[in-house]
Amino acid sequence: MDPKDYTVCRIEGEYAILRDDESGEELFIAMALLPLGINIDTKLHYEMMEYTIRQ
Repeated sequence: MDPKDYTVCRIEGEYAILRDDESGEELFIAMALLPLGINIDTKLHYEMMEYTIRQ
């Protein structure tokens, strides 16, 4: 899978809803798969099966 950038648009319980910055599509991801400290509007980068926070 190619690298992608996302923005956290909502957090619902144990899941975060990420919006693909390029296409606008939404993706539901378990919070356990995301870095600690994310919140709404956190920018994330996905590459090599890992999410990291973008500055």
